[in-house]
Amino acid sequence: MTSGVLFGGPTPEHDISILTGLQALRELARVEPDVAGIYWTKSGSFYLVPSDVEAEAFLDGVPRGSSEVSLRLGDAGGFYTGGSRLGRERRLDVDALILATHGGPGEDGTLQGALDLAGLAYSGPTLAGAALGMDKWAFSSLIAEAGLPTLARELFSEETSSLAFEGPYILKPRFGGSSIGIDVVADFATARARLSTNIHFANGCVVEPYRADLSDVQIAMRTFPTLELSAIERPLRRSNDAEILNYRDKYVGGEGMVAAPRELPALLSPDRRDEILRLSRTIAELCLVRGVARLDFLANDEELYVNEINTIPGSLSKYLFVDPPVSFGELLKDLLREARERPTHRYSTAGADGLALRKAGSIAAKLA
Repeated sequence: MTSGVLFGGPTPEHDISILTGLQALRELARVEPDVAGIYWTKSGSFYLVPSDVEAEAFLDGVPRGSSEVSLRLGDAGGFYTGGSRLGRERRLDVDALILATHGGPGEDGTLQGALDLAGLAYSGPTLAGAALGMDKWAFSSLIAEAGLPTLARELFSEETSSLAFEGPYILKPRFGGSSIGIDVVADFATARARLSTNIHFANGCVVEPYRADLSDVQIAMRTFPTLELSAIERPLRRSNDAEILNYRDKYVGGEGMVAAPRELPALLSPDRRDEILRLSRTIAELCLVRGVARLDFLANDEELYVNEINTIPGSLSKYLFVDPPVSFGELLKDLLREARERPTHRYSTAGADGLALRKAGSIAAKLA
């Protein structure tokens, strides 16, 4: 059996997913010549693409030389090449996938559930871990309930008449990434107006106080063969006028997060570093972390808050594993080993012994 890399998808982070996927595909192709690159289009179709394809080939859609495949569920589940009048469908010989699917259905549990039903092993979060990580309201509620430090965060909709904290405010899509769709506004009236003009709030919005005195601090973790934390980084903004660490700061550089400006390792006091490490280990267990994830904190000299989790981070956070150093090849190899050796879910029919069916009697009688 061989491995594959799945990337793309119907998500605002489609382009960044392609960059992460191509990096992983090219690295794996060095040691596995038959590695499968599976591109998930913006419209939801799947294509097998050449392992040496470049990013520009996706500008006009599906790269030349690609062939469509379909995902089948059940006992014979997996990816299949399309049949024709002269040939039968063929199941791809792929037993484990690296998921490079940022945002949307690739990171909210939708894809994970489908792959579970298809019996395909994959890297990264389980269905439950993905759904929790993508929902900013659920994640922050869990963090607060566990007694970990986090800024106040509320659901925000047209029915919201007031907030428990003063402006300025930062508005975020409830289900989305860490930069796309973020709005910083001065007052409540402006915040309400943004609900109808920002398309990224269509499925929900959360609001929290905007703190200009807090800056981003991030750390990655991987869970195989054991839990390992990366160096801590402080991402830098490309413009001093920027209110937040935005999409351009993170991704516009040709290599996704790899090319983003940063302070690595971040210049932190020993106590602050130890606190971040302690919180990260707690969150790894609390939030069902699997594979590689990135934790984002907000901090100043006196305060530290858990902000959010990215369960399939850009470039798989390969640039953060510098102390101790972990090569990209080793990172990918361990992700595939974890996928194969630690399945995400095992379905069970225990208890479905037919007793309820034998005693059911007439269905028509139950409807009377």
